Amino acid sequence: MKVIERKYLLPFVLVTSLFALWGLANNMTDTLLAAFRKIMQMSDTQTSFIQMAFYGAYFCLALPAALFIRKHSYKSGVILGLCMYSAGAILFLPAAWVESYAFYLIAIYIMAAGCSVLETTANPYIMAMGSPETATRRLNIAQSFNPIGSIMGILISKYFILQDISLYSVSGTYAFVGAVLIVIMLVMLFAQMPEGSDAAGEHQLAATFRRLARNKKYVGGVVAQFFYVGAQICVWSFTIRLVMKELGHVESEAATIYLVSIIGFCASRFVYTWLMKFIQPAILLFLGGVLSALCALLVVLSSGWTCVASLVLVSIFMSLMFPTIYGIALGSLTSTEGSEISTGDVKIGASGLIMAILGGALITPLQGVVSDMAGINMSYLVPFVCFLIVMFYGLKCRE
Repeated sequence: MKVIERKYLLPFVLVTSLFALWGLANNMTDTLLAAFRKIMQMSDTQTSFIQMAFYGAYFCLALPAALFIRKHSYKSGVILGLCMYSAGAILFLPAAWVESYAFYLIAIYIMAAGCSVLETTANPYIMAMGSPETATRRLNIAQSFNPIGSIMGILISKYFILQDISLYSVSGTYAFVGAVLIVIMLVMLFAQMPEGSDAAGEHQLAATFRRLARNKKYVGGVVAQFFYVGAQICVWSFTIRLVMKELGHVESEAATIYLVSIIGFCASRFVYTWLMKFIQPAILLFLGGVLSALCALLVVLSSGWTCVASLVLVSIFMSLMFPTIYGIALGSLTSTEGSEISTGDVKIGASGLIMAILGGALITPLQGVVSDMAGINMSYLVPFVCFLIVMFYGLKCRE
């Protein structure tokens, strides 16, 4: 059975390109913690507010985005997301002019709101482009391009922000990205794509939530996604700081190790997608959880290159988690056991899995507090616990 049918090839390519765009934003934002810590002499707890603004926006906008695309279309959601994403990036310029950290947080929030709309739209759109039996593999292929955007984000940060750290290097870089996004938005606006509107009409949200709540695999997926995203953002937000401590590197040099982590994350996702032809996604999720937890524990207990290598391995082992949790949870809504779920309900269910990205907003500050109190190595106990929860979800979902 084909993973991608010919009639969906062009829409698949166009929507998949969006996965790289929010990967770019995610990982450029990760490097901001190190930049603002140096520019404004902040603690790890204070810089973690960046992630609270970014992933808090994901939580707040996911459900409104689902309601928007249910009323209009997937394409409308894409245009709205790109518009907000570009506006937030361009707002970095006035934030630099007034030299206000609060203004930066507002700009980050608006930019991330656009990313939230894009993710809420693109993930179920990709899953709908073909057979339900191949939906998880199809989503893993699309998600494989997310770290390509992440690599671009790190390279941009390394050479245009961390090389000469200042408010204007930060703001000018983001404003340029915003201008590029406007061009991409215009291309998407005139592209011929399936609308994907919900023909089922209006639905009562209360009834939808009750149906979703009865699906244990879906609810467990939302919980697992919350802790996975929290773990991922914790690992990446403090990578540069940890490498600087363990190897004595400056920010731009430490960003190279971060780049290696993302390249490993990207390459291993393609490997995991191939392995899914032979091994159940839930089993791979379980194994990824075990290995990620063990490597996070090594970060806590070791030092020097052993610690740094363990940190890189965490990225490699955790790379399948987001799309696999998403695919298992959302796929359960269209299985036999979830036959009462409508098309509109699936869109709301998709928003719940994006809202779970709130984990990045709430768990990252917790790691910041642990880092300030007990040291940055000890703070990796936070993602260690998160990976154990993901491991348990994979174990429970085995068929």
